[in-house]
Amino acid sequence: MRKLKLQMQMTVDGFVAGPNGEQDWVFASGKGDAEALQQIVDFSVKLASSCDTILLGRKLSHGGFIDYWKNVGENQPENPWNPFGKLMVDLRKIAFSRTETAIAGHNVEVENGDLATVVNELKKQPGKDLLVYGGVEFVSSLESLNLIDEYYFIINPIAIGNGLSIFKERRLLQLESSTAFKHGKIVNKYLPV
Repeated sequence: MRKLKLQMQMTVDGFVAGPNGEQDWVFASGKGDAEALQQIVDFSVKLASSCDTILLGRKLSHGGFIDYWKNVGENQPENPWNPFGKLMVDLRKIAFSRTETAIAGHNVEVENGDLATVVNELKKQPGKDLLVYGGVEFVSSLESLNLIDEYYFIINPIAIGNGLSIFKERRLLQLESSTAFKHGKIVNKYLPV
């Protein structure tokens, strides 16, 4: 059975976005270190390569995710994120929406069915694992329905004091691995208990 993996940026105080969805803090620790950036790129490419389908909420789909990575993958060969952008273009993408029936983009499908039913059916299909990046409300819905099998949180060395969380109730997670990167970010892999 395929797994649903989540990759998400998080602050040390547990927020995945600022109060209004801001994520300007994600690059606050970048320090212009090419080696440290390459570590995160390599991690992201490796995780995405273990999957063949990306799940997206409607807001992230319309919020520029698809167009942004298409531009990086097709027009920015010098960008360290270029291999990741190419993956995002090539992988199957399923955007979940209650209102939309079509979203523009390469390999993009729209799903209007019941979230739990559709995700559980996708997990039963042959192929590589499934991957979700966001947005906050969509991931929170997946989390509330106990559909996420592996959590990969990129913990950023910054506290923002107030913001949005994907968790709406207590959730016990088991730390499976932790990798520290040169610029202070840490990737923690958790499994649900």
